[in-house]
Amino acid sequence: MYKPAGILVQGNISGDITLLDITKEYIKKRYGKPGRVFLGLVHRLDRPVSGVVLFARTSKAASRISEQFRSRGVTKIYWALVHGKMNPGEGLLVSYLKKGEKRVQVVDKEAPDAREAVLSYKTLAVKGDQSRLEISLHTGRKHQIRAQLAAVGCPVVGDVRYGAPYTTQDKTIRLLARSLTFKHPTRNETIHIEAPDPDWL
Repeated sequence: MYKPAGILVQGNISGDITLLDITKEYIKKRYGKPGRVFLGLVHRLDRPVSGVVLFARTSKAASRISEQFRSRGVTKIYWALVHGKMNPGEGLLVSYLKKGEKRVQVVDKEAPDAREAVLSYKTLAVKGDQSRLEISLHTGRKHQIRAQLAAVGCPVVGDVRYGAPYTTQDKTIRLLARSLTFKHPTRNETIHIEAPDPDWL
């Protein structure tokens, strides 16, 4: 399903309503389910990011889809509006990330707790001092896209945590989970889910 930027996927200390809560309530009403509704969260998006989020309605489906994510069997495409221009305009970024107190840091491969992060990108458009990128995410590290793009001097627009010069009016960032492609957990078919075009295109 589509997650608007600014909405939490799952609960945190803020106590704000989450996409998980909203979806469980929808399923309860749509299918007339009494009691608690199971909903498996198989991946997450950061609060300021918009785009496709995938839930599973059974534990078996959740387990099988989670395994596809772990084994890199899911194709994850993102769009990002960034400051600056990528050089070259298309390529592969391989970094090593480590969680810090306030943000994820790009570190040396040999650093303790460093985890490899890989993405490929291509420039779709350049307008002034900003570029629109399409990103294929090969690993799924926390804040991976945000940290890797910032490390090469092209932070996501609005992402002041990772070096953007200013926030957006709504405090969200210009990063969209554009699509997910994966195998249906019980049927022999490929599923492709795509988010609508963002208003910042």
